[in-house]
Amino acid sequence: MHAKTKRKLTKPQKQMKFEYHTVNAFTLPVFSGLLGLVNPFSRPDHDIAFWFHAHLTRTSATLLEGLSEPGSGLWIGIVLSLAVLVFLWKRRWVWLATLILTVPGGMLLNEWVKFLVHRPRPFLQGPFVDWSGYSFASGHTIGATLLYGQFLLLLLPAIKSRRWRAAVISLAALLIVSVGFSRIALGAHYLTDVLAAIIFGVLWLTACALLSRPLHRRRSAPGALAEEALGTPGPVPISAPAPVLVPVSADDSSLPTLVS
Repeated sequence: MHAKTKRKLTKPQKQMKFEYHTVNAFTLPVFSGLLGLVNPFSRPDHDIAFWFHAHLTRTSATLLEGLSEPGSGLWIGIVLSLAVLVFLWKRRWVWLATLILTVPGGMLLNEWVKFLVHRPRPFLQGPFVDWSGYSFASGHTIGATLLYGQFLLLLLPAIKSRRWRAAVISLAALLIVSVGFSRIALGAHYLTDVLAAIIFGVLWLTACALLSRPLHRRRSAPGALAEEALGTPGPVPISAPAPVLVPVSADDSSLPTLVS
């Protein structure tokens, strides 16, 4: 059986692929936001929201609030601050720039979508309602998608074991799904709010990964590590060894020879 060879893309094809994914990443959230204004899934959205609201208790609300905490602004702010300090200490400038562009940038984009759609929360009054603002799309869910998704993109290339890679991916997915489910069950968001937040997050992660790819390639080029660590303009040149005079025996009437 012949092994399948991966066809290498030409430079124009790579450029077209880059532009295709970038345009999708920026236009699909806008299209989804306009779709959220109409919301053709309004009936199942309200049915699910009312069912959870009718079965919500103080104990379940406390548990659900704990599940939603990994997507809260406070938690994301703490994790981001620690990651920024680590990247500054390790001088990982590309990682730092990508993290800042991806997570805070994507969350700001989501706030713009919320303002565009203006969808109210499922419940504004009740014993377990303590939030304000608009519903579409879920800020907790997109924050978790961006934060843990970005950490996945940074860590996966360094993980060689398939089992560990699968475990890390499963953990990140579990965190994101848990946050999204908790926001629906608490009555803070509709189902479509959470699904849209996950889609927005994945698209924004894709766009940021494509935009930062040339920087990662430049950093992995020969001499880039020396440039990053020492501030040198490139690889350190190595001078050729100087010629050495080797004396010959007295019997030989020839002159000393040069050995390079």
